[in-house]
Amino acid sequence: MNQSNLCTGHDSGLTTRRTFLSRFGYGLGSIALADLLSADGATVSPGSSAGGAITPHFEPKAKRVIFLFQSGAPSQMELFDPKPMLNELHGTEMPASVRMGQRLTGMSAHQASLPLVGSPFKFAQHGQSGTWLSELLPHTSKVADDMCIIRSMNTEAINHGPGVTMMQTGSQFPGRPSMGSWLWYGLGSESQDLPGFVVMVSTKRGGQPLVSRLWGSGFLPGKYDGVRLRPDENAVLYLKNPAGVDRKGRRLALERLQELHQLQLNATSDPALETRIAQYEMAFRMQSSIPEVTDISGETEATLKMYGDDVTTPGTYASNCLRARRLAEQGVRFIQLYQPGWDHHGGLPGGIRNQCRITDQATAALIQDLKQRDMLKDTLVIWGGEFGRTSYCQGKIGPKNYGRDHHPRCFSLWMAGGGAPGGYTHGETDEFSYNIVKDGVHIHDFHATVLRLLGIDHERLTFRYQGRDFRLTDVHGHVVDPLIA
Repeated sequence: MNQSNLCTGHDSGLTTRRTFLSRFGYGLGSIALADLLSADGATVSPGSSAGGAITPHFEPKAKRVIFLFQSGAPSQMELFDPKPMLNELHGTEMPASVRMGQRLTGMSAHQASLPLVGSPFKFAQHGQSGTWLSELLPHTSKVADDMCIIRSMNTEAINHGPGVTMMQTGSQFPGRPSMGSWLWYGLGSESQDLPGFVVMVSTKRGGQPLVSRLWGSGFLPGKYDGVRLRPDENAVLYLKNPAGVDRKGRRLALERLQELHQLQLNATSDPALETRIAQYEMAFRMQSSIPEVTDISGETEATLKMYGDDVTTPGTYASNCLRARRLAEQGVRFIQLYQPGWDHHGGLPGGIRNQCRITDQATAALIQDLKQRDMLKDTLVIWGGEFGRTSYCQGKIGPKNYGRDHHPRCFSLWMAGGGAPGGYTHGETDEFSYNIVKDGVHIHDFHATVLRLLGIDHERLTFRYQGRDFRLTDVHGHVVDPLIA
């Protein structure tokens, strides 16, 4: 055998190691190569881009998820977890018996004191369930009987990067598939013309950086990446035809390109080519489907009014909430909204009041809109951030001002619809909202429960990578039965 041909591929066509292995030893190399490339061994068959991929392990209560992620970590004591004791002890030192030597961030670890700070916002009970909610949430309070509030969420992550990554992927370390990618992989998409996982980020909100790996597919095939929907005329990058190319010409070019890819696929069994072919086809179909789903001009005046004045401004939280409903109607499996701006180390009273002004009405409108369309029963809506805030003040307490540091030991998150019990509050924290005293829910437990609501056994949705089976919950997690109606 000519060694130079092995390197350059002249005449013989042996252009790559993959080609060489596929032909070496009458295909013995191909057997090994296929095992390495496909990373097969998933106990749940991967979803196709068009859906109908698997039979769920359980009867699903939810078909889809809308995750309203509040990036920066909203303070539970100002919104969902009232603590009158903090108001009584306002300005006094946090007892050592409460902190119990727990880790602090570098932003408050060297403070001379850790003064407790109470919330200036009033709480009241709402709905037939008597759910306690802050005065900052007048619109959300109207859907209290649809909400399942978890006051006992907890995580190990204490800083934003690992915290957001943990909530989205089940690991503090980058590189794992996001929850949306896992669901698209496992369940497929109900839509032929839209991806199974769509992401929208509120614009002009500042806050912690949000990077594309948070909605990436990690080691799953690349076709399960979340697709970011932007607020401008290029809703999806590179979706429009280049100048001088019409739709018919692009279709013809894709067909010829697919024929070439298929020839190479037959020779190499490279799954990356399958991903590329699927992505090209989806992009072509999205040229029609994306403009249709982002165009809200056909919505009624009553619907637009329900979401608020910002709904007609692309890139706002309200606009993204309405588009989330439209995507859910079209069968998108997982819709992720990111609302940055909740990181209130200082100026918390004014900052959280402004964030609630932006998000409260649209959040409640989404629940009401889904409900009146008979979609809430099988759409799981999630609202929450990456961790909570401390009961002590970061820095000094001002007359009407204070801030709170990161706190992973307990925080609040809520769900609505999709089989979650409405009008129910789960878990309990101590009088300082610093430690959990009843029914803790770790992020792994939360992920396991969300998958269960979608009919999936979290221990059986796996993907073999680098010699072992991975899953969203890694080797942890328990389904929290009270969170399932």
